[in-house]
Amino acid sequence: MSIFGKVVGAILGLILFRNFVGVLIGAFAGHLFDLSVMQKRAPARASSFIEPLFAFAGALAKSDGRVSELEIKAAEALMDRLRLDADMRRMAIDRFNVGKAPEFDVHLTVAELKAWARGRRDLAFLLLDMLLDLVYAEGTLAANKLGMVRKLCWALGVSDMELGAITAMKGYGQRYQGPRGEAPGQRTSRNSVPTADPYVILGITQSAEPRDIKRAYRKLMSQHHPDKLGNVPEELKHRAESRAREINTAYERIKNERGFT
Repeated sequence: MSIFGKVVGAILGLILFRNFVGVLIGAFAGHLFDLSVMQKRAPARASSFIEPLFAFAGALAKSDGRVSELEIKAAEALMDRLRLDADMRRMAIDRFNVGKAPEFDVHLTVAELKAWARGRRDLAFLLLDMLLDLVYAEGTLAANKLGMVRKLCWALGVSDMELGAITAMKGYGQRYQGPRGEAPGQRTSRNSVPTADPYVILGITQSAEPRDIKRAYRKLMSQHHPDKLGNVPEELKHRAESRAREINTAYERIKNERGFT
């Protein structure tokens, strides 16, 4: 974390105002300067998403005060999913530990992830998909974790509704309530397994008109198309393919229940 701007700003504030309030104003202005410098440097360091991803994951795990065994296992499972070799795995563990440190500044990491995504929503969705298993590793969603994820979403240009859709596709968050009055929050199939709410997956309300449903479906299929991902690990392409299938299944379910083609 850079403190150059803060120190210089505090000194200038003291010289100009000659009181403590001036020091605070100067330090705050210096803080904004430090953030701008970090964001400008981020693109050069964002050629790989692995380092900032696991640094953010470490900060995310530590955000509620402690890192649990379940969170460590979720981070290790992500390393397995990405098929990291021994060197990359050591680097990921190192960055995870750096992210856990109390003095770690998450702003630079968010800027690096934003630079890696390059404004592409499909890559932004991939980042969130990878992090959600860690977010929900302990079963419940802590407020601090949600706050961090929302900050990342804001930087990536992802709305709360889109985050909810990704969360539903991962099997977390809201569950589907069927049209015939099944138990609240879920729809019961013959094997009694609840399924994700198709409206949440498409990011629409149950009162949406057919034309709006079709528009949402086409937009999501375009955003989650695996062929557009480029040079990313095969596991991420497989996950994008899985999301595309889930979107298509949700759309078909709504069409069948609403009776339109």
